[in-house]
Amino acid sequence: MEILYPALIEREEGGAVFVRFVDLPDTFTEGQTMEEALFNASEVLSVMLAWRLDNGQEIPAPSHDRADASYIAPDAKTQAALLLRQARGERTYAELARALETSWDVAKRLEDPKHWPTLRALDRAAAALGKRLVLSLE
Repeated sequence: MEILYPALIEREEGGAVFVRFVDLPDTFTEGQTMEEALFNASEVLSVMLAWRLDNGQEIPAPSHDRADASYIAPDAKTQAALLLRQARGERTYAELARALETSWDVAKRLEDPKHWPTLRALDRAAAALGKRLVLSLE
């Protein structure tokens, strides 16, 4: 599953490029060039999603099929945390910890976007949640 959020991109007077996310109205940025604006957009998306994860805030699912939007992905750590949270669903951290034969803290850290879990840990967590870890490079 890919995590790509639609963003509207507008060129401002003076040449700057403004980017705002359709599903996250409090998430926006700009850059002097398109390349800079897109880089900044990925960073601000990652920061805002991580903040929502850290603070137990709702994270809206990304909209799809917006012809007028560019689709932007958060960084890998944030994507991993979001995917594991979605896969865990209604299961508690304690249930995940038991399935992984580890502690509650270790299970919870898998959904911490500031933590870099190993591929082995992600693969084990995916299997414990009835999923399969699939990697992709773009």
